Amino acid sequence: MLSGGVYPVKQDQTRQLSILACVTGLVLAAVYFLAIWNGTPVPDWMAMMISAIGGFELFMFGQSLWLKRADRQGGR
Repeated sequence: MLSGGVYPVKQDQTRQLSILACVTGLVLAAVYFLAIWNGTPVPDWMAMMISAIGGFELFMFGQSLWLKRADRQGGR
């Protein structure tokens, strides 16, 4: 228990992985666009890595919507 009687938020590992991937993708995208803006050569793999992380996040978002819908309909 934290000060003021507040309990810390506990998140499952899947949610933590999603948050970590989101932060990593945002940082990589920022570095990529800063490098392009400065005229610095950008590695070819960086754009692919950003799109892979974005695809992972879209999948996780879709899966969470699917699971919420299944919970509402009593399917899970």
